[in-house]
Amino acid sequence: MPFDCRFRQRHGQEACLTRCPAAPPVCDVVRVERPDQVPPARPNLIDIAVLDMHHGWPNLGHGAILHAMQNAVCDISASLCKADIGFRIFSYDIRSSQAMPEPPGGRHLLYVGTGGPGHLDPRMNDGISEGSQGIAEDPSWEPGLFALFDRIRAHEDAALLAVCHTFGVMSRWLGIADAVLRGPEKGGKSTGVVESILTDAAVAHPWFSRFAEALPDHRRLRVLDNRLYDLIPRGPLPAGITAIGYETLGVGGPRGDALTMIEVARDRAGVLPRIFGVNHHPEIVNRPRLLVMLEKMFAQGDVTREWYEERRLTLTEPVADEWGDRLINLTSSYTFMGPLRFHLYKLARLRGIELGRPLDIDEAMLPLTYHFQRSAAPRK
Repeated sequence: MPFDCRFRQRHGQEACLTRCPAAPPVCDVVRVERPDQVPPARPNLIDIAVLDMHHGWPNLGHGAILHAMQNAVCDISASLCKADIGFRIFSYDIRSSQAMPEPPGGRHLLYVGTGGPGHLDPRMNDGISEGSQGIAEDPSWEPGLFALFDRIRAHEDAALLAVCHTFGVMSRWLGIADAVLRGPEKGGKSTGVVESILTDAAVAHPWFSRFAEALPDHRRLRVLDNRLYDLIPRGPLPAGITAIGYETLGVGGPRGDALTMIEVARDRAGVLPRIFGVNHHPEIVNRPRLLVMLEKMFAQGDVTREWYEERRLTLTEPVADEWGDRLINLTSSYTFMGPLRFHLYKLARLRGIELGRPLDIDEAMLPLTYHFQRSAAPRK
């Protein structure tokens, strides 16, 4: 299980229930639906903002993002404890509660947006029309989120990583693509393991070029998908916005018209993406653990059988061979897990310097990605 923390790998899943190194105060989670639920900022706590876009729908992605953060924090927990520094993850209910995090510069410098149901334009979610998935929402949250995105883009030390629905909202914010409901000509909703392809810009990118080098043909990647809408570019992307990936029309097929990954800004060193979005689910890894979460949700009556069966099919879908499963892990590593760890570790290092408690952490040198032997690759 390549995305488990080292503690869980050494001691097993049960050890985390009683002696997790990332338990509070090293890493805590705070749910925010009202402003009065946000506790005061504290110098020794690094506050991260999760933009929960699920509108109250049951989901696996939100929990998977929290697990990814906690796993990353666990791996540096000894250094954090020594310096008396911890993390707090604030999960803001954006769509149904209109909860909005502070702009960067004060409490938050890292924002992570989740997937979610319904149309990517909240005005189209009337609960009845095709594509709204039964969601009826107040769209008044959107201008505030767009303003937040503007502030993140303008702040060179702030980062935004966006998954699925948040990727679509980012595309609306930038005005670069239209959400098009996938019709029968594309097989309807895209679910399970599908393929995307890297652009020329990605192959030349200082971070994604490493991803390309690790892929068998240096272009085609496997992704775990749950995509109701395609994002179709309105034309050439504006300067400063880089297309990193597009869909393919079937495994091994030609490039399609749907944009699947974009970079909007890069970190100060010019290597890691600072504002980056994907239209797949790179947070959904370690499928055996997520299956346990799914079974519990169904057993407790939290989800319908239809919802449960669709997610179960995705999580149990076989890949052609072990190499195929490795490709999914590799995609998650480069398109979410690696950048997430980089920004978390950077914040920890900088907070230690600020407090005069330097940590032995270097976000540029720590292992950030899932690796496997190139000799395991199939022959071309």
